[in-house]
Amino acid sequence: MFETNRQEIQRAVLLAADIGEYDVNMSLDELSELAQTAGAQTAAKVSQKRTGYDPATCVGAGCLEEVKEFCQNDGANLIIFDGELSASQVRNIENITGVEVIDRTTLILDIFAQRAVTSAGRLQVELAQQKYRLPRLGGQGNVLSRLGGGIGTRGPGESQLESDRRHVRRRITALEKQLKELEGQRDLLRSRRKKSGVPCVAIVGYTNVGKSTLLNALTNAGVLAEDKLFATLDPTARALELPDGRTVMLIDTVGLVRRLPHQLVEAFHSTLEEAVQADLLLNVCDISSPEVQEQISVTEEVIRELREKSKDRRETEEKPILTVLNKCDLVEDCPVPVNEKVAVISAAAGTGLEELLHKIAALLEKTQTRLWLEIPFEKGHLLGLIRQEGRIFSEEYTEKGTRVDALVDRRALPQVEQFRVE
Repeated sequence: MFETNRQEIQRAVLLAADIGEYDVNMSLDELSELAQTAGAQTAAKVSQKRTGYDPATCVGAGCLEEVKEFCQNDGANLIIFDGELSASQVRNIENITGVEVIDRTTLILDIFAQRAVTSAGRLQVELAQQKYRLPRLGGQGNVLSRLGGGIGTRGPGESQLESDRRHVRRRITALEKQLKELEGQRDLLRSRRKKSGVPCVAIVGYTNVGKSTLLNALTNAGVLAEDKLFATLDPTARALELPDGRTVMLIDTVGLVRRLPHQLVEAFHSTLEEAVQADLLLNVCDISSPEVQEQISVTEEVIRELREKSKDRRETEEKPILTVLNKCDLVEDCPVPVNEKVAVISAAAGTGLEELLHKIAALLEKTQTRLWLEIPFEKGHLLGLIRQEGRIFSEEYTEKGTRVDALVDRRALPQVEQFRVE
């Protein structure tokens, strides 16, 4: 993990090898946003078309010489490669250019390290860092080794490299154990929510599309909502009342990006599990972005991957997804057909939120039913049952009993339905 002086804004050259795997220009634009979030300015974007990666430096020597000359003339002091580099590739590029080099994964890990607030978030970030660091220890040169092949360097001990690897593996084991305990606590909370019958709605989607703004608009949660990537790392849950009277738990989750490092997906699995085990997913995307379809696809792909890895496949299958097109106040036309599974809103302006709530209510399984009942006085215990499993909005006394406007849980419905009135 690289460390940088946050008091000095670094000027970075973004470098990519274009071998046709993905849209390099779009990826470099996103990398520029990531660099800005980390505190660096983008001095230039450089890409080289190739048929394959150079095993030593990913891009060609001529391209690196041009980058070196640009850095010397411009004062750029950082190169960010749009992809993953091995330790030897980082060293080779640094030797040629004389400039510090990091890759896309290191940049994202640095942002996550800055953003982690809770102990769980910090543990997950450190686990991802250690897993990324372990296979790269061997490429950091002979400086890590106390034992060599010359006179005066032989001896019985272990090399510094072996010692470092053992230390990192031990730390990974300790972090995984701590996260396992936290995961058990989350599982307990989820089981309690399911037992209480409160449905869960998870807000998922690309980073910086307005998920936290939507949570604040619907629940007044007061969650940090910044125009930066990965403003939210730790899940936040708030109660939300739907138009039909039901109460659901609304959960905000960490944002996603293209080619999210698998170390982060693994480390944040317990956090993202909140999303895949929810009763309904809100896939929020930025309707004003030309990459709106890409945002929808990236989220669906990550959710699919998490569902495949989930411990309880039955809990994660066949869950409905509502696509939420946010920032509609910034466009004139909607690029996606609107239907019962697509909502168009502006979380910041408050547009379309009422329709969104109605669509959430329609897509959620009907675990509770709102109806009028007239409970005889001798059956007064049923009122307690309704309150325990559901909710009473109003009640009045009549000659025959207690007339109530109630939200009745399906488990209590067979006992009270005979007292239904118009």
